[in-house]
Amino acid sequence: MPNAIMILPVALPILFWGYYHYHKDRHLPEPVGHLVLTFFLGIVAAAISKGLYIGLGLVSLRFDALLLADTNMPGLLAYSLLVIGPIEEFAKLLPFVIIVLRFPEFDEPLDGIIYASFVALGYAAVENVLYLEYLTPLEAAARGFAGPVVHMLFASIWGFTTGCAHLRGESLLRGMAKGFVVAAGLHGLYDFIVLQNSLNALPIAAGFIAAIWIWRLRLMRALHEDAQRKTEIERERV
Repeated sequence: MPNAIMILPVALPILFWGYYHYHKDRHLPEPVGHLVLTFFLGIVAAAISKGLYIGLGLVSLRFDALLLADTNMPGLLAYSLLVIGPIEEFAKLLPFVIIVLRFPEFDEPLDGIIYASFVALGYAAVENVLYLEYLTPLEAAARGFAGPVVHMLFASIWGFTTGCAHLRGESLLRGMAKGFVVAAGLHGLYDFIVLQNSLNALPIAAGFIAAIWIWRLRLMRALHEDAQRKTEIERERV
């Protein structure tokens, strides 16, 4: 029972955000089985990320970010932008491109955001479980709710650009690269802000995330409305 209680700060936010995104895609909802599979792909992405970090360690290119925050701020910025952001976003993007884009139900731009968010949920779940033993219950609850949000927001960027390129028959590599560079850069910048652990860091990071959330919310609303208009036009033709 204690173990079950300890896992609640991770499980409940995952269930909440999973339902939230399923509801957001209510116009043409994705199969629940595919969403669950995509969540587990996020767990695989976490393993890929871990492997990449281990690989960096083998060639002496992995550093302690907290130590850099205390001793070398330019080094922390470089490490955040060139290592943390790129590795974590690449790890999430890889199974999305290899498997998710092959789903026959992937038929509208909003799906890119929805599926990328489920990859991010799986990734965040693993990350939060690993942090549980180091956090107080209050800290675990805060991280359990916020962690998935951060990963979903950054994943949504490449999910949208990659999905659009896929659906339009455009260069998939270009769509991936465009979204990946922006997502990895913003992810690295966010981590750089948070890792400084100063009094101003959390408010700045919160504002940073809020701005991306507003962009994402407006984009999802516009995509949903566009999908509804297309459906109505098709019905009128019939």
